[in-house]
Amino acid sequence: MPEHPKSRRGFAAMDPAKQRAIASRGGKAAHEKGTAHEFNSAEARLAGRKGGEIAHQRGTAHEFTSEEARLAGRKGGETAHRRGTAHEFTSEEARLAGRKGGKARREGARPQPPPPEPPGKQVA
Repeated sequence: MPEHPKSRRGFAAMDPAKQRAIASRGGKAAHEKGTAHEFNSAEARLAGRKGGEIAHQRGTAHEFTSEEARLAGRKGGETAHRRGTAHEFTSEEARLAGRKGGKARREGARPQPPPPEPPGKQVA
């Protein structure tokens, strides 16, 4: 029996702008009614972790090569900057975020003594 491509009908056949308008009205109605679920950061983290675990169990998780991950990150960053939605770190914010990430990574591997204070910040 020959395979027939699915025809787009109903919501799928609508113009994307019309789909967004309908979805937006539905979201606003759910919020007004009090039935919309809003994730806090902890709930979102758990939901993401659960989804990732299930995808790995099913073998449907995409494993990026380091090059694919680098290109995807660059593409996302460029898009965010183009849209004006990118978070611009100050040099101090970037330094603190890098230090926090490095500390978490080190602590996960083995306990480390605290890093020395940067020059000029030492108390005698």
